[in-house]
Amino acid sequence: MTALVPTIDITRFDHDKAGFAEQLGQAYAEFGFCGIRNHGIDEGLMDRAYQAFQRFFALPDEVKQRYHVSGLGGARGYTGFGVEIAKDSEHPDLKEFWQIGRDLPDDHPQRQRVPGNVWPSEVTEFRDCAEALYQALDTLGRRVLRVMALYLKIDEDFFEQTTKEGNSILRAIHYPPVDADPSGSIRAGQHEDINLITLLIGSHQSGLELLSRNGQWVPVTTVPGAIMCNIGDMMQRLTNDVFPSTTHRVVNPPGEDLRKPRYSIPFFLHPNADFVIRTLPTCVSEDNPDRYPEPLESHAWLQQRLEEIGLLPGKRDR
Repeated sequence: MTALVPTIDITRFDHDKAGFAEQLGQAYAEFGFCGIRNHGIDEGLMDRAYQAFQRFFALPDEVKQRYHVSGLGGARGYTGFGVEIAKDSEHPDLKEFWQIGRDLPDDHPQRQRVPGNVWPSEVTEFRDCAEALYQALDTLGRRVLRVMALYLKIDEDFFEQTTKEGNSILRAIHYPPVDADPSGSIRAGQHEDINLITLLIGSHQSGLELLSRNGQWVPVTTVPGAIMCNIGDMMQRLTNDVFPSTTHRVVNPPGEDLRKPRYSIPFFLHPNADFVIRTLPTCVSEDNPDRYPEPLESHAWLQQRLEEIGLLPGKRDR
């Protein structure tokens, strides 16, 4: 069975806000994923970014490792193959990745929590493509959040204030060819994203699967050119499960296809580092009592989750 995730036209929001908000909300209630078309992001930019990232990952390992930044949990620069481990998994993911974040001024009060970027000198177009794509996805993400705010019956500008300096991440992922038996590992173990929402410029190869509401793993397909958007754990907590985070994974392809590379580019949209996640009052009712009565600072929760997936020393080391 294949899940044809609902794909919606975001330009409808320009002339039918209420109707579009309801459509988006229902898509998330059923699937936790939604494809967005007519998103306005230039296809040429996405192609150029893919090519730049592929050129970086083709570099020798010793060159790539020069861009690993210790102590940041992979927040910036390069993280090598087999380092990240899905929460509660015993096997590392079969991937390597690069992360780009928001640039804040050196004197910004959150600068210590939002580190600066690093850039590879070997791929000259890498930085320009990455920064342009980051800005485009950040803009699209905030537009999607405006729609979600209407569905949640809160101020349309709520997420503008809570994410405008957020520690959002653009991640370029490479799943290298695997020649030997992966010994229980898959390309990305089952997990839920940490953040508010994720925008995904999908891979051209199959492999992404979601866990349906009835507990079945189903491959995901989308309309070509659409950008996938899914719910993360921070949004689930903020909305008291009105928008539930959906478990997903990237499985190994069969046979010889495992010896072919796979690439994808997710954008993890985070709130401001000092934003305190408190259940929205509009998401609490007699039928849906508050599941998360304890407020939680977004940065502290992020650090905890990075420990759980092996990117920061902590729980997995004890």
